[in-house]
Amino acid sequence: MDLKTKDSTARSAELWQRAQTLLPGGVSSPVRAFGAVGGQPRFLSHGVGGRCVDVDGNDFIDFVQSWGPLILGHAHPAIVAAVEAALQRGLTFGAPCEDELRLAQLMVDSYPGVERVRFTSSGTEATMSAIRLARGVTGRSRLVKFSGCYHGHSDGLLVAAGSGAITLGQPSSAGVPPEVAELTSVLPLDDEAALVSLFAERGDEIAAVILEPIPANNGLLLQRKKWLEKLRALTCEHGAMLIFDEVISGFRVARGGAAELYGIEPDLVTFGKIVGGGMPCGAFAGPAAHFEHLAPLGPVYQAGTLSGNPLAMAAGARTLEYLIENDAWNVLNESARSLCAKIETRAAQHDWPFRIVRCGSVFWMCLGTRTAPRTAEAIDDGAAEVYSKIHAHCLANGVYLAPSAYEVGFVSMAHTPEELGHAAHVIGDALEEAFR
Repeated sequence: MDLKTKDSTARSAELWQRAQTLLPGGVSSPVRAFGAVGGQPRFLSHGVGGRCVDVDGNDFIDFVQSWGPLILGHAHPAIVAAVEAALQRGLTFGAPCEDELRLAQLMVDSYPGVERVRFTSSGTEATMSAIRLARGVTGRSRLVKFSGCYHGHSDGLLVAAGSGAITLGQPSSAGVPPEVAELTSVLPLDDEAALVSLFAERGDEIAAVILEPIPANNGLLLQRKKWLEKLRALTCEHGAMLIFDEVISGFRVARGGAAELYGIEPDLVTFGKIVGGGMPCGAFAGPAAHFEHLAPLGPVYQAGTLSGNPLAMAAGARTLEYLIENDAWNVLNESARSLCAKIETRAAQHDWPFRIVRCGSVFWMCLGTRTAPRTAEAIDDGAAEVYSKIHAHCLANGVYLAPSAYEVGFVSMAHTPEELGHAAHVIGDALEEAFR
């Protein structure tokens, strides 16, 4: 298929040089800098459907999809129309708008146990605010998180984090006071004994346990349902709140996210990415009783000038409506299954230490082992070096993957069978070159 790829990267190189004189490290978010894969980032010009184009005119099949929000693909006509209509009415009001209610109702109707929604401008804001609410409801201070899970860049959560922190070899961050970090207990994933022990020792201190139920920021570390059920039981037993961070998995793996897939209802849930339809947006949600503690109803304060922004509300609402109207989760699951099956068929012809891990339309290339890991510690130490070769080959041949061995890929509704088939072939060639 014609991807209109060129040899030139001159314009991207020129912009990259300029960016480093204006932005820290040349970027507005660390993993974009290509530090983990080598080379230089491509400056993107535009995207259509399942593809994006850089400023030099190179055309790519895009599996980054803005790190997950573009479940319908780039510039989907229904979303563009919704944003254009909202734009004509005004960019922002700092006041309630009708589309807030439209999007909130869709979320309440879709996610198990959700009765109230508070919008924010990012997933980091959402998780930070959900933790504050949990502390306000319980009157406790201690937070429990899991090694390799990433919940945004607020101070108390940058402890044994994933995402860009692990990509850059910095599982914690300078600038986080030890006194703040001390209130966060970190456990390994999939370790029931450690979980039971912590609750036995400090259960009456724990305000909340926060978890990516489908950890997708440090590889795709699919968890056992029984382990998640044990976590739910312990939090209930000790009066702690269970927070599901579904910023990536929410409305991606199923209409009701991981809560629907596993049949486990959290006390609070955080969202981002897809709920904004490509616009900056986040949310935290849960039962009405918990939100009686949140301002203006209660003493837990949270606010945001651009929260409930009318453009984001319109884009998010139209995205969820489209997904529901078009049986999207079955379509997405089949598209991703087809892509991964083609890659696995190619891999099966060789003795490569390789495994595709997938949940719905989220996939990850696990390198160095044929066993899908459930913990960050089980990921092969040499994965990043091998992945850098795969990434370079794919980029040179029109397939745009995340510039990190630890980040996942996303299939969108816009990816065509032809694009998926071509991408599978390119990725197969990349694997063959990397493992040669």
